Amino acid sequence: MAEAVILSTVLKIGVALGNKAVQQANSQFQKFITQLTELQGRMGRIRSELRLMHGFLCRVDIRNLKNQNYGIWVQELRMLAHKIEDIVDEYLYLIGHKHDTGWGTYLKKGFKQPNVMLSLNRIAKEAEVNLAYLFQAKDRWVTVVDGGNSSDSSYIVERSQHLASISRSLVEEDLVGVDKSREKLEKMLAGDDLERCVIALHGMGGLGKTALAANVYKKERGKFECHAWVSISQTYSIKDVLKYLITELYKGRNSTPANMDHMDTKDLQDELKAFLDDKKYLIVLDDVWDPEAVNDLFRALVQNQKSSRVLVTTRIDGVAHHALQDRRITLEALSRDHSWELFCKMGFSRDTNHKCPIELEELAQEIVSKCKGIPLAIVAVGRLLFVRDKTREEFKRIHDQLEWELVNNPSMEHVRNILYLSYIYLPTHLKSCFLYCSLFPEDYLFRRKKLARLWTAEGFIEERGASTLEEVAEGYMKELLHRNMLQLVERNLFGRIKKFRMHDILRELAVDLCQNDCFGVAYEEEKCGGYLEKDGRRLVIHNLKKDIDQSISSLHQLRSITALDDSMPSFTLLPLLSEKTRYMTVLELAGLPIEKIPYAIGDLFNLRHLSLRNSKVKMVPESIEKLSNLLTLDLYNSDVHKLPRGIVKLKKIRHLFAQKIIDPSARVLLWSSGVSVSKGLGNLTNLQTLQALVAENESVRQLGELRQLRSLRLCNVKRLYCECLCNSLVQMQFLSFLDVIASDGNEVLWLNALPSKVQKLYLRGQLDKETFKALGQNLYELGLNLSQLIEDPLPSLSRLTNLAELYLNKAYCGKKLAFLKEWFPNLKTLQLKDLPHLDQLEIQEGSMATLERLFIVNLNSMTEVPPGIEFLVTLQYLCFYEITPGFLTLLRQCPRIGGMRRFWHTFRD
Repeated sequence: MAEAVILSTVLKIGVALGNKAVQQANSQFQKFITQLTELQGRMGRIRSELRLMHGFLCRVDIRNLKNQNYGIWVQELRMLAHKIEDIVDEYLYLIGHKHDTGWGTYLKKGFKQPNVMLSLNRIAKEAEVNLAYLFQAKDRWVTVVDGGNSSDSSYIVERSQHLASISRSLVEEDLVGVDKSREKLEKMLAGDDLERCVIALHGMGGLGKTALAANVYKKERGKFECHAWVSISQTYSIKDVLKYLITELYKGRNSTPANMDHMDTKDLQDELKAFLDDKKYLIVLDDVWDPEAVNDLFRALVQNQKSSRVLVTTRIDGVAHHALQDRRITLEALSRDHSWELFCKMGFSRDTNHKCPIELEELAQEIVSKCKGIPLAIVAVGRLLFVRDKTREEFKRIHDQLEWELVNNPSMEHVRNILYLSYIYLPTHLKSCFLYCSLFPEDYLFRRKKLARLWTAEGFIEERGASTLEEVAEGYMKELLHRNMLQLVERNLFGRIKKFRMHDILRELAVDLCQNDCFGVAYEEEKCGGYLEKDGRRLVIHNLKKDIDQSISSLHQLRSITALDDSMPSFTLLPLLSEKTRYMTVLELAGLPIEKIPYAIGDLFNLRHLSLRNSKVKMVPESIEKLSNLLTLDLYNSDVHKLPRGIVKLKKIRHLFAQKIIDPSARVLLWSSGVSVSKGLGNLTNLQTLQALVAENESVRQLGELRQLRSLRLCNVKRLYCECLCNSLVQMQFLSFLDVIASDGNEVLWLNALPSKVQKLYLRGQLDKETFKALGQNLYELGLNLSQLIEDPLPSLSRLTNLAELYLNKAYCGKKLAFLKEWFPNLKTLQLKDLPHLDQLEIQEGSMATLERLFIVNLNSMTEVPPGIEFLVTLQYLCFYEITPGFLTLLRQCPRIGGMRRFWHTFRD
């Protein structure tokens, strides 16, 4: 599985040989043009060899992981790829700096030769020779199983298909927790609809899709004139599938068509059409991976108005979408009770009525919980324990080493195969992204925006047309979710991915792949014995009690460090990393109590991501300007109030976070502060995120140059800046988030022009009424804070028909708010907070027809339950904060409120 490492090196060489890099090199090394040309030629040849090796590794069957010679060969190849990556990094460093600076720095690092280019050339020549030698050694010593020939099913596919045949033979009592899905499937097959109907059974590997489909197929097939079951592999041949279908459908009838072996695809399709034309048929397409497979077969499965049915089982969303929404059944993990029932059936004999001994029940429950409701894993673990001694010692041993058993025990090979298939069939560009996620702890909650920044910094994201790298990264996440490799937890207002996690069973297998591939290491002090010797380019620290140099060897090889333990020793961390990890690409050190960034940070020329979020850092050194490859600088909620002048030299930077939270409740105007960038801000033309900038005359004027901005937070905004600010904002055609904070309570924000694509808008401070005219129909979320409005804002805001969230905090000084009929048809969340004079809140029938969450906070003058609240039939969450006990009594007497399941309140102090 070394293809991820090889691909990373190939991509990096591609950068080194790009037009911009070549022009820089030719300009700075004119005196060494011969050596330079020779080095570039070597890198080109190495890149070609690595691309061929990458293609070879992608074809090789996964069972070669247990082939000792193959493992040694891959290890040598991986080590060489890392050396080549070092050469390319040195080369990129040299051409990215002025010749005299680059030379001097290079010599300081230990090179004795005065001709740096000659030294690099010699190392590259040695690498090229070693690469050729490895190619020859493979042919002499390594016998591999090559799964690249589509005419022969690979080992893992054969084993998985064997398991599928076992699944089809399961009796009904072996199926647990599928009653509702089975009933739904039976109804779909037996429906009165004459149209040919496509039904999809969908879910991640191991959930029992094939077993359920087979169980229902056996019971229902007799109701159809003809039927067939065919398994579709990733490397299916449409001709072979059509031949198999015809053979199955002709069983019990006349012999199959003559000369079928000589028919082409069209002839086979025509033969199948003619046979099915006047028949009610049932066809199961099991384990489909490619939407095109369904398209290919649908050309032969006729629409004949006979109530025919096609059942597709798949773990791919794109395949499931061939069925209409109401014809899709998504299998989920088993509940705790069903998991326990299935485990006991498999783990304990009929003689004991499948009962677990009481003294083992606690341990057994913990073992079952580790399977996370995956029937395949539960069955495998149950069968593993079935043949073991029923003692507490034996169960404790299995409990403690279950992860090892999953990866190494031959009896659990079928579990590995089913889940490994999902990895093998991933496109190459997704494999690194998937493995990266496994370095984080179990049940770790990933957030789309942060992970996109990390993947981009790691170099996993390839450019695609006009899309930004972040947009491409989001596409990668969607692909992994659609393949059920990641689990969606939450979407945002716009339906985009917000949070997700990795299934624990998949994670355990991916961790094993990471270690075999030296892709990365997850460090847990308890499991690593306090010291880590494993190789890896990436390190994610789950917990660490000692200084990092006492626990982790070979720091110099690391390219990426992520710290998740905010209590780990950190006093010497940054100085140490700056000195010993020259090629560092990612430093994600959020939450660590780091107080100082060393000047030597500027030597990390390859650094693309630096996060010191929630740290105690007070100052950023001038050397930061040397980090010419930096994409993300995250100083959110640190103690940095001023950035060095050289920050404007970081022309590649895409995300700059430097906001300091002063009042987490955000009840005061100056609830947060930002940093100032007085000169040169317009140079940062790649910026997509800027939070938070202190508004000044010059910076406000230059904001208009930042036309790639997607997210902007401004503080210290004065009335006299507003005209210039509006002129700058309308230049930002991609801006979707805008937060504007006035400099004090007396300043009036006058924003008469805003970007049309803004979806989230927060305005904090007094507002001129002209501002409401600038609000666009793309607004989904609006927050008005300390606006001191005299007139009711709702008539102006009601024209925003797409608004989904509205927050009015100290925004209105009037006594009455009325939500009229048909206003805010898409509003999901409404918060009314700190409106001291409001004593009447009217909700007419037909207003806020989709409201789900209503928060009413500290409305001192309100003494009665808002009339019309009973019209909010979609309301799910109702929260009254800072109320009196008497008002609570009135609330509970209201039927709509008293009967709500999710009703919260707090009392006023």
